Amino acid sequence: MKNASKSLFSLILIVSFIFVSNIWAKETFALNATSINDAKIQAVMMETYEKFKDDNSGKNADYIQALAKVDSKIFGITLVTADGKVFEVGDTKELVSIQSISKVFTASLVMQEKGAKFLQEKIGVNATGLAFNSVIAIELHGRTASNPFVNAGAIQSTSWVKANNSEKRWFKIKQNMDDYAGRKLPFNQKVYISEVNDNKSNQAISKLLDANNLMGSDPLEATTVYTKQCSVNVSAHDLGMMGATLANHGVNPITKKKVLNKEYVPKLLAVMATAGLYDNAGDWLYATGTPAKSGVGGGILAVVPGKLSIGIVSPRLDKFGNSVRGQKAATYIINKLGLNPLAQ
Repeated sequence: MKNASKSLFSLILIVSFIFVSNIWAKETFALNATSINDAKIQAVMMETYEKFKDDNSGKNADYIQALAKVDSKIFGITLVTADGKVFEVGDTKELVSIQSISKVFTASLVMQEKGAKFLQEKIGVNATGLAFNSVIAIELHGRTASNPFVNAGAIQSTSWVKANNSEKRWFKIKQNMDDYAGRKLPFNQKVYISEVNDNKSNQAISKLLDANNLMGSDPLEATTVYTKQCSVNVSAHDLGMMGATLANHGVNPITKKKVLNKEYVPKLLAVMATAGLYDNAGDWLYATGTPAKSGVGGGILAVVPGKLSIGIVSPRLDKFGNSVRGQKAATYIINKLGLNPLAQ
């Protein structure tokens, strides 16, 4: 009887502990959830802008003539929450070409049409450790593209979008990007002409992939469509909204349109985390813990899964091809607001 009483008392203590622990956990979660209010977000945004607005380090990409002419003073920051709240500061409506950030959305389209396993097995999901336009990387990694965010993988992704001709392929890719942004994005004809007349390296990459039976369509046709997708114009606001669609599990928080199946979002974000900022992706992940993608047009897009997205435009780049102020500003906001997913 005495042992039974002790057992009952122990059981009561355990149940009470679990009950109290659950209440404490819920209260702590609630406090964490409400500690980042709208006023704090806007204050940190303003603080970030003032802190980095006069940073003139880096330079515009000049291997594409049209990019060298973009106003290097542009600096806009947009934060969009997963439920569609928008916080902005600076030149958030100024447009630059999306460039390599487009790779995220074409890869998502391939994933949506053919599944996550197809992307992993046919294109790859591993970082190359080399430059985004490296030809050597293809040979070093078993004659594969390695991932959809290097030029080889992006051209390959474009080739696998379901379409029976170039026009239909381009239409689907452009429409997909529009759906992420929640508006019809403008096309930069000057950037396209500048790039399409000087993309022999990408043509060579596509031919090499085709020689290894890795292309889903004609290699030169896919290269041309890929060049078009890189020439779409976006603002910091657009990038923030496109990222918020991923933060909101594949659903645009404003239009409510589902662009990507929920189960594919973590797969896409995983590749962004490991290969999104070219061969500087490791340093970025080390500093922020967030999936991100940059483009040589000066854009950068960071996603805090399930919470929000940060879109930044600032054309001056570092030696890796990533926006200097974009990286600094996004890192500052993420750490100042305690958003690092790996530190939760």
